[in-house]
Amino acid sequence: MSYFSTCECLSDKRKYPTFFRTIPSDYYQAKALAFLVRQYEWTWIGVIQSDNDYGFNGISAFRKEVESHGVCIAFVRTVLRTYPRSKISEIAELIKQSTIKVILAFAPERDIDPLMKEVVKQNITGIQWIGSEAWVTAASLSTPEMFKSFGGTLGLVVRKMDIPKLGPILKDISPYKDSESSFVSDFWETLVGCRPPSKINYSNNATKICSGKEVVDYTNKFFDVSQLRIAYNVYQGVYAIAHALHQGMFCKRPESNFSGQCLNASQLTPNLVTEQLKNVHFVDAFGELVFFDKNGDPPASYEIINWQLRDGQVQHIPVGHFRTSANGQYVLVINEDNIVWSTGNLTPKAVCSEICPQGTRKAQIKGLPLCCFDCIPCADGSISNTTGATDCITCPEEYWSNERKDSCIMKIIEFLSYTETMGIILMALSVLGACLTFSILMVFIHFRDTPIVKANNSELSLLLLLSLIFCFLCPLTFIGVLTVWSCMLRHTAFGIAFALCISCMLGKTIVVVTAFKATLPGNNVAGKFGPPQQRAIVCSCTAVQIVICILWLNVAPPFPNRVIEQRSKKIILECNTGSDAAFYSVLGYIGLLAIVCLVLAFLARKLPDNFNEAKFITFSLLIFCAVWITFIPAYVSSPGKYTVAVEIFAILSSAFGLLICIFVPKCYIILIKPERNTRKHVMGKNTRVN
Repeated sequence: MSYFSTCECLSDKRKYPTFFRTIPSDYYQAKALAFLVRQYEWTWIGVIQSDNDYGFNGISAFRKEVESHGVCIAFVRTVLRTYPRSKISEIAELIKQSTIKVILAFAPERDIDPLMKEVVKQNITGIQWIGSEAWVTAASLSTPEMFKSFGGTLGLVVRKMDIPKLGPILKDISPYKDSESSFVSDFWETLVGCRPPSKINYSNNATKICSGKEVVDYTNKFFDVSQLRIAYNVYQGVYAIAHALHQGMFCKRPESNFSGQCLNASQLTPNLVTEQLKNVHFVDAFGELVFFDKNGDPPASYEIINWQLRDGQVQHIPVGHFRTSANGQYVLVINEDNIVWSTGNLTPKAVCSEICPQGTRKAQIKGLPLCCFDCIPCADGSISNTTGATDCITCPEEYWSNERKDSCIMKIIEFLSYTETMGIILMALSVLGACLTFSILMVFIHFRDTPIVKANNSELSLLLLLSLIFCFLCPLTFIGVLTVWSCMLRHTAFGIAFALCISCMLGKTIVVVTAFKATLPGNNVAGKFGPPQQRAIVCSCTAVQIVICILWLNVAPPFPNRVIEQRSKKIILECNTGSDAAFYSVLGYIGLLAIVCLVLAFLARKLPDNFNEAKFITFSLLIFCAVWITFIPAYVSSPGKYTVAVEIFAILSSAFGLLICIFVPKCYIILIKPERNTRKHVMGKNTRVN
């Protein structure tokens, strides 16, 4: 029955079947230390161990307990009392240079003593030391000199107990009667350092030793039975054996509930006592439950003490306890208000890397333990809403990460709005173009009887101006919140308006060409191409576009669509064409009309200067074609609402090109140079064809 052996190896019942102890094994001490480290979330600690089974087994058990909970051991250094000074200095230098703020020392007093002295010598401070029970209460280490570097040390010790009945027994021991006993000799030789003097007065606080030297009197400490630790283990061991002997010698009588003697003392065997010790289960005089588990170990019970300086002396102040609860669970209780830390009032922080905040994730640093990492911001579209996250969470499809990357928010719905700058500018240009065209229309109506208006086929000119008004107003359907009707209207209205516009220009081109041909001798083309034929050309060419649009709307009409891209923070609200073939048919038909009209106008480019309508039509159609040729790649490559803006810009540019090239020169003559608005001037005074 051991009261002081803590090696976990002794718990192996295959090797030591008859071993029992009343002090917890190092396994429970390692577990208690692990609980303490996890309590304060210390994840980056150093370890000092002794070069023996106590150190190796204790630290091995400790590592198993903490590493599964994310605690990293920064370094492990072995100390031995016989190490040369250079080796001890090397370990102290490592401690000084490292970033470690918490160090666990699992070593006996004799091994840790040289290192502690070297740490004090090098003035290493700011380290929170955690001590095992083998050294943390050692009187030779708990000195004011050591406190400079080791103040605030936390450690585990076996629980203490007040055994008042032991005091009179100790005081009844006489060194004169039993001067040769080991008890007396140990007291004097170990504590005082000499043999007892001829006379001893126990009531005197100071005793002169032999040879005239003065020593500190250990008498009061020796007779103090209020804080017994190891002695209480002895007490429990003695009573455990007594209970085992009692259970072996006495048993219950079958005929009654009273127990009687079954065996004599001579009949007791070691095996019988061993079996009875396994079944010992009693409460001692101090209310402590005494029993042994299957390994012969008692329930874990430790007191947590803190090094504090009081009245100039280092005292071991209890600040908590660790023990096994009734249900077999381990309980750690700490009164933090009573702790004096090595860093003062602040609880030490022992981490290799600060915990990653929300919005970031851990990124392991190559070559370093898991506790050392970088905090990488989450990628766009992903978040981490907890601290210390190892991975970022991808936001749902219609959500995006906020700026802090700690929550998902609804994606921005993007469309060309009337309230934004681009929308306002395009809307203003659209209205400006429509108003300008309407003004020119009013001018042509007012001056419809003048030669220049008549010469330019007033009916087709007015219809062309009306179609240009529609062209300028088309962009208004492209701006604002999309609906099913706006999507269907924007493309069909655009296609029909421009088809009507180009059809009118085609009619004007044919009129110009036939008018020039009519001036040739024997040519009666003008009579065959009058107003009815002109109307037929305009109506038939426009009707083809109307039929294409009707088929488009019936087969696969355009519809509003939400384009959601995984790696974009926007939801693009756009009009899906429904049928790409129909969309490009509308554009292709307008292009076909424009090319035919351009070819005819180009053939009529040598008309007389003052009546060169074909020249204006050619310039306008060249601008028209250039705009729409450049539109296609720009339309395909533009993202989001800029696709709509490009299409509106193409519509406005081509409409302004037609309006300026065809009608501005005529308005200039009508309004600024009215003297040139005569039949003679229109017919061309320099004409040599006649």
